[in-house]
Amino acid sequence: MKNYFIKHMLNVTFVLCSFLLVAQDKKEAKTSEHTTNPMFLNPILGGDFPDPTIMRDGNDYYMTHSSMYYVPGLLVFHSTDLVNWEPISNALNTYIASVWAPDICKYKDKYYIYFTVDGKGNFVVYASTPYGPWSEPVDLKLDGIDPGHVVDDKGQRWVFMNWGYRAKLSDDGLSVVPGTLEKVYDGWEYPIEWETDGFNLEGSKLKKIGDYYYLLAAQGGTAGPPTCHMIVVARSKSIDGPWENSPTNPLVRTWQNSEKWWAKGHGSLIDTPDGKWWVVYHAYENGFLGMGRQTLIEPVEINEKGWLVAPSGPEIEEPMTMPIKSEKSINRLEHLNEFRIGFDWKFFKSYDSDRVLFKDNILTLKAQGLSPQESAPILFVPGVHNYEISAKIDIDSTAVGGLVLFYNEDYYVGTGIDTKKRIRWRKGGIKGTWGHKGGTQVWLKIRTIDHIVTGYYSYDGINWKKEIWGMDISGYHHNTLYDFISVLPGLFAYGEGEVRFSNFEFKILE
Repeated sequence: MKNYFIKHMLNVTFVLCSFLLVAQDKKEAKTSEHTTNPMFLNPILGGDFPDPTIMRDGNDYYMTHSSMYYVPGLLVFHSTDLVNWEPISNALNTYIASVWAPDICKYKDKYYIYFTVDGKGNFVVYASTPYGPWSEPVDLKLDGIDPGHVVDDKGQRWVFMNWGYRAKLSDDGLSVVPGTLEKVYDGWEYPIEWETDGFNLEGSKLKKIGDYYYLLAAQGGTAGPPTCHMIVVARSKSIDGPWENSPTNPLVRTWQNSEKWWAKGHGSLIDTPDGKWWVVYHAYENGFLGMGRQTLIEPVEINEKGWLVAPSGPEIEEPMTMPIKSEKSINRLEHLNEFRIGFDWKFFKSYDSDRVLFKDNILTLKAQGLSPQESAPILFVPGVHNYEISAKIDIDSTAVGGLVLFYNEDYYVGTGIDTKKRIRWRKGGIKGTWGHKGGTQVWLKIRTIDHIVTGYYSYDGINWKKEIWGMDISGYHHNTLYDFISVLPGLFAYGEGEVRFSNFEFKILE
């Protein structure tokens, strides 16, 4: 009996030790996996970065977006891991109208960005390096929107447009061969029961993989119902077609109103050096449409029948393994106090470098116009839900300066000063005024928490007083106001003379 007991205890001890060793092995494996495969959480660019277009050049990735009404525009980002992005150049430095749906690519020894200008057609800029300088825009004299560049097996360059049209490009890619515009693709007929904003076949992006050209297109409309937008796939062994729609369409779509990301669409394919494929696209965040269309990424793969599909795995809302191992971490907002025009800050519809001086940690803006909207406010993309901005504002006696949360000329919230009064703007032109004793210098703060905006002022930058006014800006987004843009914080200076901004602070709030 004693021997049995001892034997039994030895067996229990062995099992227990084995269990502990396995547990330790699993823990170490998990730790090792985390070390070799760091995780990330979408979005890869938070805030208003719509219509992403991306390319790989060796181990380097470059991406740009629709710049809409803001200038400098066509901000080019660089990354080596597809998650951390650093701005490197602007391809547009003059406002020519709202800029949509670019496509960045490399052909031989040059880099190109094809893009649409609202009401003016399609253009291209080029450079010998993504770091610029970029050329002046070249008019392709081509109607339609959303140009997508592709080169066929014979070296012929093409541009695919909305509604399934394409046109042949010249060898230098700077003009369209006359008479070559033709319709080659009809899109994918999605179920009529789906809630969308219209058929809207656009955003064509093409990639040759193996024997097939894969065509990714956006359908369903960019905004409207949460389930409207989608990415559909077609393929062909010839650039001339016929194009066969995927039996597993759509590749990406929002299926339920309860999802975190709404109106997912407008995708570009990108590969990693190890042969894996990912799709980069934009989406609105549920409950925060005013942040604009944000840039997301998720893995895709080619199945045994040669179709692009989204593999099973973590949902887009959950942490995912990074596409490329990297220890790099870039804080996109860490340089805000440097007022890097084009990289972090941009102007609404008008940019004159002679108006701007940043010296000794003071931003000086020459006043312009008779209101905040006429001043062409200087803005940035915060990319977070709740935040506040504050600054010491020093004005000339004939100028007005302040802080703003800006959607467009008709809808913004602002707080500013002249030499005698504090001024509040509501819904653009509606004003309220209160006297102040600060003369030409007052500290101002504007805060937004869950769409509720409040203001503060101070005479020393330490002791703050809350304003009596507040406002709800939850409706400041495309579905109510149109324009496909977002609420951006910033600064303004109007009237005559100059306004000096110092002690600028951006603070993320819980």
